[in-house]
Amino acid sequence: MRAPEVAGLLLAAGSGSRLGRPKALVEYAGERLVDRGVRLLEEGGCHPVVVVLGAAAAQVRGAVTVRNPDWASGMGSSLRVGLAALPPQTRAVVVALVDQPLIGPGAVRELIVSGADLAVATYGGRRRNPVLIGREHFAGVAELAVGDVGARPYLAAHPELITEVPCDAYGDPADIDTPEDLGLLTRSQTE
Repeated sequence: MRAPEVAGLLLAAGSGSRLGRPKALVEYAGERLVDRGVRLLEEGGCHPVVVVLGAAAAQVRGAVTVRNPDWASGMGSSLRVGLAALPPQTRAVVVALVDQPLIGPGAVRELIVSGADLAVATYGGRRRNPVLIGREHFAGVAELAVGDVGARPYLAAHPELITEVPCDAYGDPADIDTPEDLGLLTRSQTE
């Protein structure tokens, strides 16, 4: 399923300070996290996929890459750069984070088929990522995306507009923030 008007946006610009290296370049299950994130969005039905890089440069197949020169200021600037890089015909975008490798493409598909203009994946009833943002919300999201927060302030300001999409069947939103997190995920993969 491909919905040309629904783009994918992978935020992958951070330095991974607690991890000790940029998360985009970390390998998990034989694949760089940035490539895994692009595949998640593509297989979920997004086109094109835009990847925001910053701390590390990388060649990324199947995606448009843009650099966030202000990546050190946090996720907010990467979200703004990514939204600005989307093609004008983009009706909505699914935003995913590079450090959540256990989320499957089904979560992205569910957000798209929800038909919502603002949708958030939930796991165990808790809002997590990915998030679908309709074009009419781009400016508002960008305005409030400051520091190390993305769409959260905009979503908090507009709870009545959000469609929650249960995605428990499509993976686990666990992040890789530390070497211990990566070790736990790697060990669980081999068990």
